[in-house]
Amino acid sequence: MPKWICPKCNCTEYETDQIQTTGGNFSKVFNVQNKKFVAVSCKKCGYTEFYKKTTSAAMNIFDFFMNN
Repeated sequence: MPKWICPKCNCTEYETDQIQTTGGNFSKVFNVQNKKFVAVSCKKCGYTEFYKKTTSAAMNIFDFFMNN
């Protein structure tokens, strides 16, 4: 990731993680986590920004079968 600067405390140290969430009604009913985000968190103050990742239809289908 390019140099990241926390907008709250100007710290340049950060850590990243990935989260997955459900989207609309269909995905909630069948627990398909088809929304993926990268979280960038400041190591000093904990401020976190989320960046959306793209998901493929194949990965969404795979996720559906793995969760049911």
